[in-house]
Amino acid sequence: MDNYPARNGWLWIKDGFALFRKQPAELVTLFIGYMFLMFLCGVIPVIGQLLPLILVPVFSMAFMQACVNIEQGKRVYPNLLLTGFRSSALPTLLKLGGLYVLAAIVAIGASSLIDGGVFWKVMTGRMPLDAKAMQSANMGLAMLVAAAVYTPAAMAFWYAAPLAAWQGMGLGKSIFYSFFAVRRAGKAFIVYGLAWALIGVFLPVIFSTLIALLTGAPRITMVILLPVSIILTVAMYCSFYSTYTHVFGKPDSAATPAQ
Repeated sequence: MDNYPARNGWLWIKDGFALFRKQPAELVTLFIGYMFLMFLCGVIPVIGQLLPLILVPVFSMAFMQACVNIEQGKRVYPNLLLTGFRSSALPTLLKLGGLYVLAAIVAIGASSLIDGGVFWKVMTGRMPLDAKAMQSANMGLAMLVAAAVYTPAAMAFWYAAPLAAWQGMGLGKSIFYSFFAVRRAGKAFIVYGLAWALIGVFLPVIFSTLIALLTGAPRITMVILLPVSIILTVAMYCSFYSTYTHVFGKPDSAATPAQ
């Protein structure tokens, strides 16, 4: 794992879009299937709110395997959603998901020191998102604090799932290697994050605002933004695979069985 120049962050995004363009319909179908399963998990009593977050590492391997299939010239099918569940690393992936939940709780809990728990209540659905409440409670600063607290956890989790599934690392080892891999490629990840913020957030907002002003029909923007947001999200998932291969190399064929 060597240090990587900042421009690599942009190359990862380009690679993600290149992978997406090879099988766009198949990848979008995979994503829709994923969202449907997340919805089903969400309606389960008691653990429904936590289960989607716990299963993030498991389902992330579906998109990683989809990218492998595309590189190998294979088709992407919805049954790839079961990739993580079929993996021998499933127990590790589930433990990793549990740590996701714990890290999120700690980060959002830390924000309570700033806004008295407003951000916590919004995230847990106990309070509606209200502009006046956000301003009066200094919720913006609270969100920044939560993000700062969560950043080390995000670094530790970034590569942990594929390292566990493809390289057979245990929970602690995968987290350790992930954290220091992201740290060594820090400049590239800063560019990567800023570029995705521009592409995935600011440009769509500006575009939708212009459409609303020109047409005078705000509902049209929703019709346009929904497919755009899906495409950008799937391309971003594909770029996750690129960040892995640029740092750790392509996975061995033995670690990625045919689906």
